[in-house]
Amino acid sequence: MSLVIPVLASAQSPFDGVWRINLDESQSSTKPDVYLLQDGTYRCSTCDPPLEIPADGRDHKIRGEACYDTVSLKVLDARTTEETDKRNGKAVGTTRMTVSSDGNTATVEWTESCNAQGDVVAGKDIMARVARAPTGAHAVSGSWRITKRLNRSENALVVTLKLEGNTFSFADPAGQGYTAKLDGTETPFKGDLGGTIVSVKRIDENTVEETDKRDGKIVEVTRFAVSADGKTMTVSMENKVNDTTRQFLAHKQ
Repeated sequence: MSLVIPVLASAQSPFDGVWRINLDESQSSTKPDVYLLQDGTYRCSTCDPPLEIPADGRDHKIRGEACYDTVSLKVLDARTTEETDKRNGKAVGTTRMTVSSDGNTATVEWTESCNAQGDVVAGKDIMARVARAPTGAHAVSGSWRITKRLNRSENALVVTLKLEGNTFSFADPAGQGYTAKLDGTETPFKGDLGGTIVSVKRIDENTVEETDKRDGKIVEVTRFAVSADGKTMTVSMENKVNDTTRQFLAHKQ
């Protein structure tokens, strides 16, 4: 028994370790993103929070729970727009959308730094048009769905998890994370500028569910489900604000 007890005491949970997302194995929501840029006004009904601002390149105050407080939309040409999100006057996000000449696809390049460290997270996606825009609207208008995530910066792909006793921990390279009890006790998501509050619970031996709140409202629910062999983990994310879902497959490093 003296030889067995130390081994049992040091046994790791299936969640423990560093996990890296494989973009080729990710899935996007079937619900499209909807934009309308017409008559000098930009609207995004599916954004979180929803947007309706003049497309004049100037900063405009927004309402809603986000890490930024102003948004500007600049029309660069007939097929390209650039959005800039700021917090207290400092840029914390950019999105450039360029529509193809045939109008059927678009390339979206984005950055965000909504973390206390100010680390820049970046990505590039390809979107396909699923609905045309009204006559006379800018080319970015219409309904779009992500068909391929081309790339992400490394700090957007890696997470470190640990389950020890009744405590679950999450950490990413940008300094964001939490250590929370599995009894649903709410705790701050450290390093997140949006003021997110987290609670977690264990669904089964290999599944933990995280619930995120802002201003007392549930904004997102994430499930971490580790495979039976402990080598892969499915990360399923449900945005409660705009009713969209995302799913990623991560591999233990």
